[in-house]
Amino acid sequence: MEAEANSAETVGDKLWGQYDTLLADLDGVVYEGSRAIAHAVESLNAIQADGVTVGYVTNNSSRTSETISQQLNGFGLNTAADQIIGSAQTGTELLATMVEPGSKILVVGGEGLRSRVAAAGFVVVDSADENPAGVIQGFAPDVAWRHLAEAAFAIQGGAKWVATNSDWTLPQERGLAPGNGTLVSAVHTAVGQLPVVAGKPEPAIFLTALRQFDSKSALFVGDRIDTDISGANRAGVDSALVMTGVSTRKELIGSKPEGRPLFILGDLSELLSNYVAPKQTKRGFSCASAEVELLGNRVMVTHGDPKSLDALKAACATIWSSDQPIYALDVEAALYQ
Repeated sequence: MEAEANSAETVGDKLWGQYDTLLADLDGVVYEGSRAIAHAVESLNAIQADGVTVGYVTNNSSRTSETISQQLNGFGLNTAADQIIGSAQTGTELLATMVEPGSKILVVGGEGLRSRVAAAGFVVVDSADENPAGVIQGFAPDVAWRHLAEAAFAIQGGAKWVATNSDWTLPQERGLAPGNGTLVSAVHTAVGQLPVVAGKPEPAIFLTALRQFDSKSALFVGDRIDTDISGANRAGVDSALVMTGVSTRKELIGSKPEGRPLFILGDLSELLSNYVAPKQTKRGFSCASAEVELLGNRVMVTHGDPKSLDALKAACATIWSSDQPIYALDVEAALYQ
């Protein structure tokens, strides 16, 4: 990660000044449940007003792009339906490479997924008895055992299987709820095989977004290391983790190379200011007002507030550039609590 940390040191301007496209996750980045996350709306509107393309990449397949854009507009964002890249779109694109045009497709999921499959020219069915050529599975709150059973019967009968995403959890205002990954796992247990996955962390959904916006240089901002950051990295897209959603400081500090973001943000307003990157010191890294050192196997804050974002960025750079695994390090508790 030392090379990545060093590349971030060259940043001396607003992050969005370096990219022609900003791609953002929704849950945990723009909103949480029915409320917008602080600073998200005004920051995204400002970036878009400056002529930068803004797109939203979401594993949510249960709602249509029109419905999602209406929700974002309700928060005050200036958003059109074609700015939404959902896993239903990518999942349908993948399915089209696996079955004949106009085939019968058993759809497990919400209206967003059903309408996308129908718009692609497929015949939407609900029963394995209709001998569908494919099954596409996404999340919806009303997905029940009978829907999963029909999917399992169809797959056992030879239908190709695509899952819109494999998220284990779904952020809600009351906490984390089971996501599509749990439903996919139930079908997997019955059929003994795994689906082709369209959404994050698979690269396919990011490639859909790059094609749709004709982007040459995109930055993706997400709140989950396991799906957002890992997926962007796998797709070759620069990534930024914003600390307003699911992933914690502890998870970030201990992340493996494939899940490490190029940038770490407190919230989206930091896209509008100069990015302060860690700089290497004799025994570690400094970042603005904070300095972190690796002394033997101890990772310690030697200057500044250990709970600050500066300290977190310096600690990550120090740990990621060391040759010691995270379990062998004694990290100052205040950095991740």
